[in-house]
Amino acid sequence: MTHAFLSEDWMTAARSIREKYADEVPEVNVSIQINLSIIEVPFGDGQVDAYFDTSTGALQLELGALDEPDATISTDYATAQALFVEQNQTVAMQAFMSGKIKVQGDMMKMMAMQTAIPANDFTEKITQEIANITEPAPAAE
Repeated sequence: MTHAFLSEDWMTAARSIREKYADEVPEVNVSIQINLSIIEVPFGDGQVDAYFDTSTGALQLELGALDEPDATISTDYATAQALFVEQNQTVAMQAFMSGKIKVQGDMMKMMAMQTAIPANDFTEKITQEIANITEPAPAAE
């Protein structure tokens, strides 16, 4: 079953996938806390606030906002899905250069996130399983 990216159902399914492999993924050795403000969301009131937090040694993605994030990323839904689910770095770079991704706060911490998350076979499984539960983003208008 697939779910809309960042919906409650998607968050529950993605959390379950991350928990399934929690003992198999390397620890994140850098503390990074980033709030996400996503607009043009195709459900709810059209905006979702979420955050990434690695301060526990694991990557957490949850709904809501941190009180004192290192940075805040603002972007549209389709770009966020391409960046965080599809991990399409080309789309991310193009979106950043065209102003579709805005960053407030510590840009170095945000950039560090690209290399701070260690990868192994299990992180690739997590990425693929999360992609498999995610509905395609609506086409851009």
